[in-house]
Amino acid sequence: MGDYIMSTIKANDIQNASGGIPTVKGQRLIPTAWVSFNGTGTVAINDDEGVSSITDIDTGEYQINFTTAMANAAYCPLLSINYDLNDSPFISHIVNTSYRLNMYTGAGGVYRDTSGIYSAVLGGQA
Repeated sequence: MGDYIMSTIKANDIQNASGGIPTVKGQRLIPTAWVSFNGTGTVAINDDEGVSSITDIDTGEYQINFTTAMANAAYCPLLSINYDLNDSPFISHIVNTSYRLNMYTGAGGVYRDTSGIYSAVLGGQA
């Protein structure tokens, strides 16, 4: 066995030569899309990647719209919010162009707008 030399690779941008998300040993490196937004008052995106807009459907109901449609609807949307123990947020209406976030509170059984909403998508690429 010969000597091995360890090197550090630094890059500001890594791209897959054939398009799509870069992979290492077949695993995806980064989320396909993600968004951080305020769902109270006028819905406002704080930061995002791969999200074109958010539709405020009704109180506590938001639709996340993708910049580029997913190859299929077999992706995994994840959700994290600022909430209390009575909240029961859930994800619905998953299609290749968007998905919905629903902020439901068990206290009173109603939907409510939420200030800190964070969501990411894994998969969905061809």
